[in-house]
Amino acid sequence: MTEPNTPSTDDQMWELSNRASRSMIAVIDTVVQRGGFKGEELTTIGQLRDQCIQMIQMCETRQQEQASTTEAPAEEPKKK
Repeated sequence: MTEPNTPSTDDQMWELSNRASRSMIAVIDTVVQRGGFKGEELTTIGQLRDQCIQMIQMCETRQQEQASTTEAPAEEPKKK
């Protein structure tokens, strides 16, 4: 079993996917800006970029869901 503060393999995979997707978008945008792709390659490159955006959105949704499940419930105001 993992230590309480040690991320699970699942968490590590999500984090790696998030970082790799963000890096891929940065590389694609840079190469496109420099004119590094042929016209016939742009459809495939655009699809790859869209897939990376979808992965980032999935990771962010998962992070929000995890944050909402780990938040402590708000204290109720004391009654007089």
